[in-house]
Amino acid sequence: MTEAAGSGTGDNHEWLEGLAWAHGLVSADPAERAAALDRHARARVEAEAAFDRWHGGRFPRLLFRTRMRAYHKACGRCFPGALWTGGEYAHGEISTWPRLPLALLFLEWEARYPQEWTEHAKAWGTKQALIRDLAATDHDQHLRTKLVDLVDLVVQRTYRCKDREYVRVARAVDGDELRGRLHKAQHSENPAARLHASYVLWLLDRPEIPNTRHVWRTWRSHSTARTDQSTPDGR
Repeated sequence: MTEAAGSGTGDNHEWLEGLAWAHGLVSADPAERAAALDRHARARVEAEAAFDRWHGGRFPRLLFRTRMRAYHKACGRCFPGALWTGGEYAHGEISTWPRLPLALLFLEWEARYPQEWTEHAKAWGTKQALIRDLAATDHDQHLRTKLVDLVDLVVQRTYRCKDREYVRVARAVDGDELRGRLHKAQHSENPAARLHASYVLWLLDRPEIPNTRHVWRTWRSHSTARTDQSTPDGR
């Protein structure tokens, strides 16, 4: 990842407050979400313009660095740039990362409104890295609750790129709350939810089995669950 505005420990709080509007991206209110999407789109345009100025020809080294910093600052006002760091977060320590609320927001946005996320902030590698690190870290009650919510949201839909990584999270926060949600999804009228919840529950009961494409395809071929939903070969 690349260093962006607000990466210093002294200004994280102020910087996060400046991005409070981004929580509207997951709002159930269409008007609030539309306003947040518009602001995010404008921020992306500003970041792209800053990039063009940075690479817009030859200029003195001092100006080069100034334009580089301006670009990083602009990136820090939208996703996925708002998640870039300089050195405050190493893999496996995400639980104490000041930008953890934004990481959870980024994943919730993709889970709730996948098409909007794809249009405005698609970053599959970032999604994968965040999920893996969230699965590997310590989980206080607040983080555990957020991760259970994410797993619940994801099993409700047809498969999307990197969703398989959420099995890591499910195993990390396994417990009555998660299993209750999965059992409810398993018996819902949603074919995708029945399929995915059944698979996750099967893996939770078999922690020694890896969550690979081969395991998924073998389980699917032998599963008694039949749905009209299918997942991409890239699962």
